[in-house]
Amino acid sequence: MNQPNSILGTEEQPLVTPTSDEKTMAILSHILALVTGFIGPLIIYLVKKDSPYVLAHARESLNFQITMTIAYIIAWLLVFILIGFVLIPLIIITNLVFIIIATIRASENKLYKYPLSIRLVK
Repeated sequence: MNQPNSILGTEEQPLVTPTSDEKTMAILSHILALVTGFIGPLIIYLVKKDSPYVLAHARESLNFQITMTIAYIIAWLLVFILIGFVLIPLIIITNLVFIIIATIRASENKLYKYPLSIRLVK
């Protein structure tokens, strides 16, 4: 059953229940983004292509972190006209909140789609 689009993203049930290892890797794909940005999800995306569940979570996390990286770059450029000083904390908080939500959904064995994410990696 799909949840309708909301500001907090969408979730859906996977077709096959993931194993414990798949669940752990899906959670890691989101948590590592806090420390490594898009590098952690990228590594998991490249290494765990054999699991559709992990691949879906790593892809979503990777796309969202790429989007956040673009947002950080734009905000840093806007620092020169003082708007960036407001945007940078908002981007940090948004990133943290959505990573927490995605991690919780992954721990509940649900697929999660970040809102506001540019889908560059298919």
